[in-house]
Amino acid sequence: MPALAALLTLVTTSSVARTSTAPADLLPSRVDRITAALDARFSQPRAMSLVTFMDQHWRLAGNPGFNASIDEISRRLTAAGFVSNQAAASPHFWVENYPAASPGWDYSVGRLAIAGASGQPETTVLSETAQRDSLCINSFSTPSGGVTAALVDVGRGGRSSDYVGKSLQGAIVLGDAPPATLWQEAVIGHGAAGVISTSLGDYVRPDDVGMPEKPKDQWNVLQWGSVPYDPVRRAFGFKATPQAAAALRARLAAGPVTLHVQIQSSFTPGPDRTLIAEIPGSSHPDQRIVMAAHLQEPGANDDGSGCATLLGMAAALRQAIAEGAVTPPARTLTFMWVDEIRGSRRWLSDHPDEAAGVQYMLSLDMTGEDTSKTGGTFLIEKGPDPSATWVDPADPHTEWYSPGSTPPALAGSLLNDLHLAICEHDGRRTGWVVRTNPYEGGSDHTVYIEDGIPALLNWHFPDRYYHTNLDRPEKTSPLEMQRVAVATATTAELLASATSADALAVERLIQSAAEQRLALEAREAAQAIGAAKNPMAAGTVRLEHRQIETAWRLWYIDALDSVRKLPVDGGGDALNGAIDKAVLALQQGT
Repeated sequence: MPALAALLTLVTTSSVARTSTAPADLLPSRVDRITAALDARFSQPRAMSLVTFMDQHWRLAGNPGFNASIDEISRRLTAAGFVSNQAAASPHFWVENYPAASPGWDYSVGRLAIAGASGQPETTVLSETAQRDSLCINSFSTPSGGVTAALVDVGRGGRSSDYVGKSLQGAIVLGDAPPATLWQEAVIGHGAAGVISTSLGDYVRPDDVGMPEKPKDQWNVLQWGSVPYDPVRRAFGFKATPQAAAALRARLAAGPVTLHVQIQSSFTPGPDRTLIAEIPGSSHPDQRIVMAAHLQEPGANDDGSGCATLLGMAAALRQAIAEGAVTPPARTLTFMWVDEIRGSRRWLSDHPDEAAGVQYMLSLDMTGEDTSKTGGTFLIEKGPDPSATWVDPADPHTEWYSPGSTPPALAGSLLNDLHLAICEHDGRRTGWVVRTNPYEGGSDHTVYIEDGIPALLNWHFPDRYYHTNLDRPEKTSPLEMQRVAVATATTAELLASATSADALAVERLIQSAAEQRLALEAREAAQAIGAAKNPMAAGTVRLEHRQIETAWRLWYIDALDSVRKLPVDGGGDALNGAIDKAVLALQQGT
C-alpha cells in the first residue's frame, strides 16, 4: 500500500512497539553460505595491488592516470574470467566513452619556493615530491624558468574587504579561504598571478576526530583543491600545509617575500570513460543490481579502495557462481567504474531501458580505510529515511554533512535494513565495526536516488586524511576491503536471486526493524517531553514527535510494500498476506 493511502488510515496516537528479534537474526538462512563462499574467494593481495597501482596516478576523467586505471581494471577483469564483449552471455565487460566536461588535467612539476636574496639558494616550500597533490587542478604551466612574483597575505581572504589597499597585480596571494574563493577575488578581481590556499576541513584536524594522540604528520597535511579552468588567464593555485603556511607567514613578518614558481601541467582532450562489467541474470536479465565505484581523485582510499573492493566483489562472485558455491543470479549483477556523479548520471540518461530495470544500487566510496589510522569507522549511508529530515541523537549525521541541506523525498525501501542486517551479522562473526549515518549525498548513490531507485553508500568517516596528500596505501586495510566486499556482494547476490522463502525472511526483518525504530522513537519522545520546561513546551515536543513517528510508520509501510517485488519467483499468497498484516499493524499503531 502506498504511503499516501496509508496516511488516510493512520492512527496518530503513539504506542510503544512490542519487543522484537534483532533484524540480523532474521536473515535468510543461505546468507551464511553466500558469505562463506565469497570470503574464501576474495583476494586481499590483489585488492591492495590495485590500490597501489591507482595511487601512482592523479586520476581525472580523460587524463592518462584515469585511462591507465580503466585499462588496468579491464586487464584484471579478463584475468578473473570476464570476456571483453558487451553482448556475451557469460560474465563480460566493456568500456563506454562520453564527451568529457573539461580537458583531463595532470601535472609533473609543481614547485613553490622562497627566492633567495643576494645569490643565496631558494627555499622550497611546496613541491610535487614532498607535498603530493599541492598543485590545484586546472593550474597552467609557467613559462620556461618559472614565474617570480611578490607574496601578499590577505588573511582569511573570504571577503572583498580583505583585499582592499593591497597591491595584487602579478602577485601570488596567500589566504585561508578555499582556492576558488581566493581565485575569484585575487586573480579575476585584482590580476594576481596565482593563489595559495591554507583551507582545511575541521575533520582533518586530529583533535576533532577522537584520535588517541595527535598524529605526527598533522603539520604536513593538505587537502587538494581546484581552481577554475581559465585558458585566458592561465594562472595557478596551490594548497599549503600548515607547516608551509607558517613558514611563508614567518618570512613575511620579517619583510617582503618573493616566490619562485615552476609548473609543468597538461590538459588532455579525450573522452570520459566508464567501465562496465556484468554477470547476466538467468531469468530476469533486464532487471539489474548496480554496484559502482568512482575512478577520479588521487587518493588510495578515495577511491582506489572502492575500485579495488568492487573488482574483488566481481571476481569473487564470478568464481563462486562458476564453481556452484553461490546461486547464479536471476537478475543481472552490474559493476561500474565511473567518473563520480557524471558517469552515473550519463549512464542513466543514455540507457533509459536499462535504467528502468535497475532494482537497487550500492555505491562503494572509501571502503578500505585502516580505521586505527584514519580515525573513522565503516558507515552505511542509508537511502533517504526520516533521519535525513529530523536530527536524531541516536542516528547522527557525520562531520561531512552540511546543515541546512534540502532533504530528499522519503521513499521506504527494504534496502537499508537488509544491508545493515547483513553487515551486522558479518560483524558479529568477525568483530568488524558497522555503523550508519543518515542520507547526506555526494557520491554515485545520489544520482540513483534522484532517479527514484533505492540506493545507499558504503564508506568510512570521519577521516582525517579525506581529500589530502596523505591518503596513501599505508592508510588502507586489505581486511577492511574484504569485509565491505563480502557483505556488499552478499547483499547484491541475495537481491539478485531471492526466493519467496527469502522474501518472507526479509519481511520479518523489516517488520522487526520497524518495531525497534518505533520503540526508539517512543523512548526519545518520552525523554524529550519529560525534559520540557513547561506544559506548553511539552505539548510542542509531543506534536513534533508524533510527526516523526508518523513519518517512520509511513516509511516502513513503503519498505514492507517493497518486499513484494523482491522474489524472482513472484512471491505468492503467503508473502502478500504477511506484508498485509504487518502494514495493517503499522497503520493501526499496534
